[in-house]
Amino acid sequence: MPQGQPSVVPDDGLTTRQRRNRPLVLVHTGPGKGKSTAAFGLALRAWNQGWPVGVFQFVKSAKWKVGEERALRVLGDTGEGGTVAWHKMGEGWSWVQRDSQYSNEEAAREGWEQVKRDLAAETYKLYVLDEFAYPMHWGWVDPAEVVSVLRDRPGHQHVVITGRNAPQELCDFADLVTEMTKVKHPMDAGQKGQRGIEW
Repeated sequence: MPQGQPSVVPDDGLTTRQRRNRPLVLVHTGPGKGKSTAAFGLALRAWNQGWPVGVFQFVKSAKWKVGEERALRVLGDTGEGGTVAWHKMGEGWSWVQRDSQYSNEEAAREGWEQVKRDLAAETYKLYVLDEFAYPMHWGWVDPAEVVSVLRDRPGHQHVVITGRNAPQELCDFADLVTEMTKVKHPMDAGQKGQRGIEW
């Protein structure tokens, strides 16, 4: 398997193995498609390694059945890899804030409180905070608090956060930031999302 070579080796006193095995914070942001898809790909890798995985969906409706949820739940139940827990926060909201903003804001805050409790208890080895950039962007959750909690998380817990408009403070702190950019999309030609591609 090919292995990348770091362009910089910091003088931090860590061995190569210690540095390689540090827990990471990853951010998938930008206006392009594929942010959540990439995060769920990481969840599959984590499951394969036998890691407990916690998925927290902050935007998509509890009524919306996404394909990744079913696939990861089935895999988690096989006993062959890691366990998978799936948490849906709120009744669903997206780029446009709706009339039920207050209840969505409260659900997002409670979702973040649950993530904090699980981080403190070291419940999972990989956390997928899907669309969590939105509550921070809208001012519902303080990015400074998120950075502080993630900086001080105990043990060996990886966290991936998805969503457009990830706050700069979070991006500055994260170990990996990928910005998805749209070059072309079927919606540009009037085509709506379809089964097997969007869900």
